[in-house]
Amino acid sequence: MLKAKILFVGPCESGKTVLANFLTESSDVTEYSPTQGVRFESCWPALMKDAHGVVIVFNADIPSHRKEMEMWYSCFVQQPSLQDTQCMLIAHHKPGSGDDKGSLSLSPPLNKLKLVHSNLEDDPEEIRMEFIKYLKSIINSMSESRDREEMSIMT
Repeated sequence: MLKAKILFVGPCESGKTVLANFLTESSDVTEYSPTQGVRFESCWPALMKDAHGVVIVFNADIPSHRKEMEMWYSCFVQQPSLQDTQCMLIAHHKPGSGDDKGSLSLSPPLNKLKLVHSNLEDDPEEIRMEFIKYLKSIINSMSESRDREEMSIMT
């Protein structure tokens, strides 16, 4: 069985833990509790080691989060040389914030990435299905890479 290491990164209070818990069916807790221990940039290289994918989560309703996304992309996708297909953007909308999917425009290189809107209050299954599609593409890529490596050993 293949195991994939997927990182959930993004600005503070963007919804990373809530989404990760929801997607892994770990918890239904939706109240904010800051995640400690990984807020320090000195830890990032250790976190990135052997990562197969990165999910950048941001709160679409906070303008500063949109500005920070390029930094997250640079640090967690470009620097470790991941492919854009290994990255997914989630514009998380907190309960009661509305769900304005139409007004979000991203600048290059972010506009080439898969962007999914998340609203666990209105349509939780949409984000689950999108994440499953993303995870399947990561697993397929890992499987193909493993097959190429095995073939190169045999020849």
